[in-house]
Amino acid sequence: MYIAERGCIPCAKRHRSEQGRQDADVGMPPKQREYPNRFFDSTVWNDFVFRTDDIVIASYAKAGTTWVQQIVAQLIFAADAQVPVSSVSPWLDSVYPDKATKLRLLAEQRHRRFVKTHLPADALVLSEQARYLYVGRDGRDIVWSLYDHQRAVSVYAQARLDAEPRSGGKLKVMRPPACPVAEYFETWLREDGAPLWPFWEGVRSWWVLRDCDNVLLVHYAALLQDLPAQVRRIAAFLDVPLDPARCERVLRHCSLEYMRAHAARYVPQGAGFWRDGGRAFFNRGCNGRWRETLAPAANAAYLQRAAAELGADCAHWLATGESAGAAHAVVGMVT
Repeated sequence: MYIAERGCIPCAKRHRSEQGRQDADVGMPPKQREYPNRFFDSTVWNDFVFRTDDIVIASYAKAGTTWVQQIVAQLIFAADAQVPVSSVSPWLDSVYPDKATKLRLLAEQRHRRFVKTHLPADALVLSEQARYLYVGRDGRDIVWSLYDHQRAVSVYAQARLDAEPRSGGKLKVMRPPACPVAEYFETWLREDGAPLWPFWEGVRSWWVLRDCDNVLLVHYAALLQDLPAQVRRIAAFLDVPLDPARCERVLRHCSLEYMRAHAARYVPQGAGFWRDGGRAFFNRGCNGRWRETLAPAANAAYLQRAAAELGADCAHWLATGESAGAAHAVVGMVT
């Protein structure tokens, strides 16, 4: 199996009968490593005390993390439009703010907790009691969004961070790209995720867990194509009742237009970190922009790399949102 060859440890699956009943549960894989770099403090997971209903939203950057956080917030808080997602749902393994601040925040919360992570699954302490949502997106779409993301940061962002003792001088704002987006993409592909962290290993690590009952794969293309169906799917996975009236309110508050208009509630580090009061964080909210500028040779190199890194089934899911496994099939956008 290609995943195993890459060093990922598959979860011990919950074997099912033909009727879908659970026959055995032999657990989640243990944490394999720390993940030290300038973005992460993976040791926070060693000290995080799970509760029975915790939710972990995992992804690579710009894959739709904030969107799914808002969906989960709306489900948990009964479609309350005022939930400050960026305040109640931290990026747990970020170097900013410090570990103690985030753990204290979560320990004091009395509602159902939901946190985000950008780590590979094997760098986490995994809990059988938690629910995991992994948000995937085509790497080409991620890069085009990431390019705009770097340009959306306020010119005052670094000064704001430096003035806060909690940052400890660890978090440095990435400068806006100085090259065209096509060149930016080629660097990202050649250097595996630059200027962020490695891309392919994260996708592999969550893909191999897809058959665990407490792991759900969600795809950005599916959210774009049929948000109501995906909201109902996520609600069912989280065991959150969702009647039609509440679903309508959830959907209204989860549209990209609504989130852009109320960006201060959702954007990481607060609205002052981003241009235009945080609205620049939510750019176009679409896929396929790379088609306009990506050279055929660069596109072919990406497809070849995806197949080599992920294997055929995972690469197909990442590109389209469509999975070969019926239990995890996601209607997506064919590229």
